[in-house]
Amino acid sequence: MTTHDVTVSARGVSTRALLTGGAVAGSLYVVVWLTQAFTREGFDITRHPASLLANGGPGWIQTTNFIVSGLLSIAAAVGLRRALTGRGRVWGPWLVGLYGFGLVLAAGFPADPAAGFPVGTPADYAEISARGMGHFVAGGIGFSGLIGGCLVIAAHYRSIGRRAFARFSAVTGILFFGAFAGLSAGAGSRPTIIAFDIAVVLGWSWLTAVCLDKRRTA
Repeated sequence: MTTHDVTVSARGVSTRALLTGGAVAGSLYVVVWLTQAFTREGFDITRHPASLLANGGPGWIQTTNFIVSGLLSIAAAVGLRRALTGRGRVWGPWLVGLYGFGLVLAAGFPADPAAGFPVGTPADYAEISARGMGHFVAGGIGFSGLIGGCLVIAAHYRSIGRRAFARFSAVTGILFFGAFAGLSAGAGSRPTIIAFDIAVVLGWSWLTAVCLDKRRTA
């Protein structure tokens, strides 16, 4: 085996590891989120977005969830930069990385208490603090990255004849945009929060599927 072969082999293992991290990120985030959603006192998954879990005594769990899943998403972006070819090779990974950055940034700016959570917060409490505004900015950055990444990587898959993955990517980006816009305009109504919860699971499922797909040939 030549030195070149060793270098290529090491690079391949590293890329696969990065993409594995990206594939794990979604499952980790969703499991930690849902476990808290159904065990934290006063939390109602149909009324409270996941970000509110960063409040209260156990809030560090969701904060850590944001950081770990965000860092794994950034790792996925690096792996995708190496694994993608042709159209989407540059902007797709950068946008996925922006999604990861938004998650990490959200950890530093926790959402304000709202809608009766955590317990003791008035049901009509909706005050927005400086940290709350920071959380909105972080969400805007991260979700824009995810939406853009879906659409750019859809173009990549379309260019290589992978129509099913192209459609999956495009539909995920479009639906996530719609759910995020609905959440922003819906002032926390149950339908918009439920739609956004579903979109979050879909977005993570998309990232997992793309990472696993590219990992097969990395």
